[in-house]
Amino acid sequence: MSSPNLPDVVLWSIPAFVLLTIVEIVSVRIHPDEDAAGYETKDAATSITMGLGSLVFDFLWKIPIVALYTAVYELTPLRVPVLWWTIPLMLLAQDFFYYWSHRGHHVIRILWACHVVHHSSRKFNLSTALRQPWTSVTSWPFYLPLIACGVHPAALAFCSSANLVYQFWIHTERIDKMWRPFEYVFNTPSHHRVHHASQGGYLDRNFGGILIVWDRLFGSWVGEGERPVFGLTKNISTFNPLRVATHEYAAIARDLKAATSWRERAGRVFGGPGWQPAPAAAPNAPQKVTEGAA
Repeated sequence: MSSPNLPDVVLWSIPAFVLLTIVEIVSVRIHPDEDAAGYETKDAATSITMGLGSLVFDFLWKIPIVALYTAVYELTPLRVPVLWWTIPLMLLAQDFFYYWSHRGHHVIRILWACHVVHHSSRKFNLSTALRQPWTSVTSWPFYLPLIACGVHPAALAFCSSANLVYQFWIHTERIDKMWRPFEYVFNTPSHHRVHHASQGGYLDRNFGGILIVWDRLFGSWVGEGERPVFGLTKNISTFNPLRVATHEYAAIARDLKAATSWRERAGRVFGGPGWQPAPAAAPNAPQKVTEGAA
């Protein structure tokens, strides 16, 4: 089957990204919300730089990934045609696997080292959506089932791009909770504010891309209550794009250097972001022999 001719959704959306970001900045200036995180010039510049850098690095990472996907696609006897009625089904399937990829990138530290970039801003606005990692090579295993089922790599790329574009508009504090049926099915700014919050009850929640129903089905949904505090549980104090992109990898390297066992090394890499080795058991205190004991 020849490669399907599908548009580059991200490329076509860039003018809309720019326009909507400008509109949001103007709206914040005209009608500021004192409780909102708002904009900060250095933070927004870092987010935009991270986004531009991700375009370059994603292009490089795609070379080996596309080669692997193509090999799997050629090996499988299955084929999913790209038709008007299969595209929505492929979007649905891609969104399902995106949920598990996103969830995995929160609970496995080496994957979190990639995704933490997107959560590193203490602001939450449309420029935050552009703060993308430079090591997104970590996502490819989650979508192999789609390729093995006969989805063309180009069709998967289209669906992934559409998912990414959808998520742009949900990075805002300017939109309150929406129509209840829409909130129940789709990811919205309210749901995604929870996802970016650093409070304990909000951590590792609302992983959906386009749909929030996966979170409802798999027990990871939390509604927005108290106002979110954005950022990380341990925030970084840098606007240097290279450090933003690599700070968690550097932290993993330091932890591995200090580790004293292979079990600890494995935990530092494949455990959760907050994983700590179990404290060493205290030596048994000598038992006191009471008078009259046999």
